[in-house]
Amino acid sequence: MIYKTASPTKGYVRVVFELPPFLWADHITVVGDFNNWRADATPLHQDRDGVWRATVELQTGARCEFRYLVDGAWMTDYHADGFVTGAYGAENSVVNATLPETALVIERRRSLVHNGATRPLHRPFHPVHKAA
Repeated sequence: MIYKTASPTKGYVRVVFELPPFLWADHITVVGDFNNWRADATPLHQDRDGVWRATVELQTGARCEFRYLVDGAWMTDYHADGFVTGAYGAENSVVNATLPETALVIERRRSLVHNGATRPLHRPFHPVHKAA
């Protein structure tokens, strides 16, 4: 699976590559355009939950081809954004460094204006109930 979130670096998207815990391997790397296809540049690490993960920062709007190298064998991620036939005839996965629109929605909060004191200027209305 591939997860995308906003990066703390402006103009970038954080992309997390994940492979399931039942994948038995000694060494897994994600190799692609973003690391110049260097097999040792972006290793996946197995977390406590058993899931293999690697995180990269991609410039917003980038389109990168990639594959996984699992103990020397090339694998394609069929959960990627797309697929293309690479220069060597293999099917490469594609990741687009874009966020879904739902991730771009900013949560709106009610404005709270203070007069410099410790309490807000606007006080919510609380009706007073009198016993009959």
